[in-house]
Formats: sequence, C-alpha cells, structure tokens
Amino acid sequence: MQAHPVVTEYLRLGLAFDRLEEGFVDAYTGAPQLRRDIENGPRPEPRELATTATRLRAELLAAGLGPQRTAFLDAHLRALECSARKFAGEEIGFVDEVSRYFDVDIAPGDPAEYREAHQKIGEVLEGEGPLAERMAAHRKADEIPPDRLEDCVHAFSGALRELVRARYPLPDHEHVTYEVVGDKPWSGFNYYLGNYRSKVAINSDLRQHMAVLPKLIAHEAYPGHHTEHCRKEAGLVAAGHGEQTIFLVNTPQCLMAEGLADLALRSIIGPGWGKWAQEIYADLGLRFDGERAERLSEASAQLLGVRQDAALMLHDQGKDADEVAGFLERWSLTTPDRARQSLRFLSSPLWRAYISTYVEGYKLLGGWLDRAADADDRADRFRRLLDDPLIPSSLR
Repeated sequence: MQAHPVVTEYLRLGLAFDRLEEGFVDAYTGAPQLRRDIENGPRPEPRELATTATRLRAELLAAGLGPQRTAFLDAHLRALECSARKFAGEEIGFVDEVSRYFDVDIAPGDPAEYREAHQKIGEVLEGEGPLAERMAAHRKADEIPPDRLEDCVHAFSGALRELVRARYPLPDHEHVTYEVVGDKPWSGFNYYLGNYRSKVAINSDLRQHMAVLPKLIAHEAYPGHHTEHCRKEAGLVAAGHGEQTIFLVNTPQCLMAEGLADLALRSIIGPGWGKWAQEIYADLGLRFDGERAERLSEASAQLLGVRQDAALMLHDQGKDADEVAGFLERWSLTTPDRARQSLRFLSSPLWRAYISTYVEGYKLLGGWLDRAADADDRADRFRRLLDDPLIPSSLR
C-alpha cells in the first residue's frame, strides 16, 4: 500500500534524527530503502528539520488522513520540532520541553504524599532502625541469584505469554529473545525488530529483584512493549498507517507506551499478582513472599514522582548533582549507587526528559483504566491502548 506523501515525509524526518543522535529512532519497521536513503545522504541540519516539522504540521489538515491520524501526527511533529530546536542549540525550558515532547504538563510532587508512602512502607517492613536501612536489607534479601536469573526470566516470560495470547491474540510466530548486557542507564530495554520479534536486554549492572522481575518482563514483553508493537504492526500498519512503522524517542508515543507497560502486570494479572509470582518462584525452588511484595509495591507507587522531581531540580531549578542524588536517596529510600544510576539517566542529553513518560504515563493511563465500568471494560480499554493510535490528549 502506497504511503501518503505527508506520512513518507514524516518517516524521512524521523529517520533523519538518528543521524544527529544514534538511538533517537527506537524502532523502524518500514521500507528499508527509505532508511538507506537517509543514512547515505548528507548529515541533516537541525534547523532545517525544525522547518520541515513546522511545514508538515501546516499541511496535515489538507492531507485527509482523518481526525485520529491527524492528531497523532500533529503531536509527534510538534515533538520533533522541539527536538530539532534543541539539537540546534536553542534554550528551551525543561517544563516546556517535556510538554512539547510528551503532550503533558508537569509539576513537582507533594512531599506529604512521599511521607505517607514512607509510613506505609514502614508498616510493611517492620523492625528497628532507619527506614532506608530496612529497605536496603529487604532489597538485598530479595535479590535473584545471578545464576538463576535466566531461569526466572524464561519462567515469567512463558507464563505471561500464555495469559496474553489468550486475551490479546498475537501472531503465531511472534517471539522475544532475552540477553544480559552491562553499562546501560536503564534496567531493561525492548528492541523491536519487526515481523513480530523483539530482543529484550536486561542490565547486569543492577542486581535484579524477585519483586521487580515479573513487572520487568510484563513491561518489556507481555503485555507491554513487545505486545503493543506486535498488535500495532498486525493492525494499524497492515491497514496502511505507515506512521506506525517508526517509534521515536521524546515523542507522545513514548509516554503512552511506558504508561501502558508500567500497568502491564497489573492489567493482565490484577490484584493477587504477588501470590501468582510466589507460585512461579516456588516451582523454581526460590522463596518469595508475594503478599508482602504486593503491599510494598502499592506503598512504593506513591514515590513515583520522586524521580521527576529530581529531574526538575536538576534541569529547571539548577540544583547540583550531589544535592539531587541526596534527594533521590532520601525519598526513594535507595542506595547511593542506585541514586547515581538514576542521576546518570536523568543527566543524559537524550534521556533527560524521559522520566516523565513513566510518571505521567502511569498516572494518566492508570486513571483512565480505573474509570472502567467493570473488568471487561477495563480489559477493552487496555486493548485500545495496545491497538489504537492514542496520544495523551486523547485520554484527557
């Protein structure tokens, strides 16, 4: 199916950003020749990319793509225009940058909510001593032995895959390959390869925890990123929505995808995921208190905004790195090493605003799912997140 000229120009524009910053194109499953043309062409000028994004936005209404596709492309072209201006060296305030990238407005969180979360965490982690020390001891005890990580990954991937395929059918030949990597600013990453295949990388620099691994697999694979990519390729792309063949960093796509993925385990298992995970670990010969893990997870969810607050301190308020690291240690109840790992992510030129996709995505998509009339409506809403070209303003 021949792509609309505006869509082809959008793809060319998006691919050009990978010449400025490798990794800006998170995934591309469109015509290989288009990518080769961009790779073999002259290095793009950021200001020219900004001009192209502005021009394409002006041409959208006359393109006749329909309201949903038009809104999707308009929001993404707005984000690319902002990225191009940033690459050109233009000063853009952090809050405005996040708004243009992700179609949301951000503000600092409420310390009172963080204090309440600490109180709830303290009730779960009974005992003596400072809460941070109790949390550190709990996390240490919750670590997965490195020689058992691969078994655990495949056990949870297989169990989640069966549940997802029963509720949200996937092509028979879809497949996820897992690999362990190091020296990365994230804990896990999905590389979607097209044709219903993904490679999921898990960071070996961070010890993986029993309470976190089920969420990580759900987030990256079933029913998170891999599932969304597969469903959109089988649905929207097959129907001629060429703009869905590219996935670009720092665009509204990212907020929708990360919010969906962070809600993935909760959506496919629901309350009781801890007990479900406990049984899988038991089959592997590992002891895991699922009920306690679930209570701790619910309390810790109130600390979600801490990392976005840290980004605001760093990029909006001009605080130094040591002060921001201390803030992360205090409120996230994390170790200095973990705080510095978070700071590395928040300091990356490409990823510095990205933390808002997790914070705002979880809040926006979670609130929308929670407004479902019943379990069937909630499942259908999650299906829409997997299948439809939604943007944050669509849900608002």
